[in-house]
Amino acid sequence: MSSSTEIRILTTPQELFEAAAEEVLRAAKEAIAQRGRFTIVLSGGSTPKSLFNLLATNARTVFPWDRTFFFWGDERHVPPTDPDSNYRMAEEAMLSKIPVPAGNVFRFAAENPDAAAVAEAYEQTLRKFFQVGPGQIPAFDLILLGMGPDGHTASLFPGSPGLQEKTRLVIANWVEKLKASRLTLTLPVLNAARCVAFLVSGTDKAPALHAVLESDVAGEQYPSKLIRPVDGKLIWLIDRAAASQLTDRNEKQSGPGHPKV
Repeated sequence: MSSSTEIRILTTPQELFEAAAEEVLRAAKEAIAQRGRFTIVLSGGSTPKSLFNLLATNARTVFPWDRTFFFWGDERHVPPTDPDSNYRMAEEAMLSKIPVPAGNVFRFAAENPDAAAVAEAYEQTLRKFFQVGPGQIPAFDLILLGMGPDGHTASLFPGSPGLQEKTRLVIANWVEKLKASRLTLTLPVLNAARCVAFLVSGTDKAPALHAVLESDVAGEQYPSKLIRPVDGKLIWLIDRAAASQLTDRNEKQSGPGHPKV
């Protein structure tokens, strides 16, 4: 791991959500001070949902929502009204509760039955927003990621063809075990971010977390290992349950509690 990797172990899931909220707020203030806007990539899953709820409740009046631009790291190939939609989860947990302009929210048009066309359209959205041409990779201010029990992140699953993608920003990644395509940002985009924050909670994640952080297993088997920001920071926010199989977890224990948002 690079020197810019930080591992913080929080005692409870709630402390993890609070630490993550602090990280989002810190990144937003820094980005707006330097560039006048904050670009954030959201992830799906139960852990981010709790973070989104916390932000919508505690940071609703203090966050620079009007200068925050929301994107997604991955999406299921379903309409935005589908219960499995990552967009729908974020909309219900946070976006519908905060004063964010509709034009600041960039979702996948996953209702389109052609997954490859959805990916291509989202790539063009990113290129237009960031004003990057062919061969250039946009740099998001903060990318939130989760990790599955199999070590996947975004929709980059073990052994999936998307792990080999070097030039595209967004792809429809075929996941054999799901017998479905998932829409996902690619490794070049994830690794170009100024900051990547993994949120990992629960004992079911402990074996994969050990493999990712402390073993020599190939990244193709545990794709979260392949997240190594080129010029940015990598932060692992994990609760004690997820960290239970880490050998040197006491050395990585986080410092005093962090203030609430």
